[in-house]
Amino acid sequence: MDQLAFAAGTIVAGVFACVAWFWGSNWLLDAAYPARGPQAGANILRANMIRPWLFIGPAVAFLAVYLVYPVINSAWRSLHDAAGRNWVGMDNYTWLLHDAKFREAIWNNMLWLAVVPALATLFGLLAAQITDRIRWGNVAKSFVFMPMAISFVGAGVIWKFIYDYRGEGQEQIGLLNAIWTSLGHAPETWLTVPFWNNFLLMAVLIWIQTGFAMVILSAALRGIPEETIEAAILDGANPWQVFFRIKVPQIWGTIAVVWTTITIVVLKVFDIVFVMTNGQWGTQVLANLMYDWMFRGAPDYGRGSAIAIVIMALVTPIMVWNIRNARKEMR
Repeated sequence: MDQLAFAAGTIVAGVFACVAWFWGSNWLLDAAYPARGPQAGANILRANMIRPWLFIGPAVAFLAVYLVYPVINSAWRSLHDAAGRNWVGMDNYTWLLHDAKFREAIWNNMLWLAVVPALATLFGLLAAQITDRIRWGNVAKSFVFMPMAISFVGAGVIWKFIYDYRGEGQEQIGLLNAIWTSLGHAPETWLTVPFWNNFLLMAVLIWIQTGFAMVILSAALRGIPEETIEAAILDGANPWQVFFRIKVPQIWGTIAVVWTTITIVVLKVFDIVFVMTNGQWGTQVLANLMYDWMFRGAPDYGRGSAIAIVIMALVTPIMVWNIRNARKEMR
């Protein structure tokens, strides 16, 4: 109850602070540049130039404090030793190139990039098309989208139970092992099986992101002009041809935005791996490796920061392209 009361109080205080800021700042602006007298026109022009910054100013300040400063600080720390005091130059980046765990993490991240965005976007597209064609489509969409409401940690815990292992002869509470043993096989410790355990972890993120892809792509499919579809049908196109040759090409820009958005999520994936395997048995990824060096045991801020900069360098170009493409879609 104390936590609920604190959360409710924080929400109320936050809303009050926002209202007070915008009301008070606009009142002061109007007082400084009154819309009356001989300078009314010039005052209105000046006030209109300043007013937008009253709205975006707090957001810009928070971004500077919680995004820009940490990036600069991490880049600076990556050039120092474990304690963050002595200058070591590019030594931490040289270490990365020769570290076996870093190479494993890079390989796994590339594997995730090859599988998760493709399958999540494909399943989301198929779900969008199918649910738009059935009577109870909105209910089906709700179920497909529901995993998006679950945190990555919660999803990891759920799927860890699905992959759960009990010794041979014991009752299997894990869904996968229950099915596997019912087929006459011995139970498996699925999350320790090299290489394939990566795909079991990917299934969790695909399960979550399919709902996101479905919602965005469903909106795009509904925006396709009916005339093009009717013309294709009149020309003798079957449903598969209408879907792949008429609909998909017209929403390709939206598909690309969804794909790259999921790609950014994949490059930063941490929670699922941390909860389910903690990077063991060949499942290490960059974000989890960064956490290990930064916060586990004797922290090495230099190496942890270097891994963080690598992640940022991988994410930034995709994010920039995604923003530009989204802007083109909105024109």
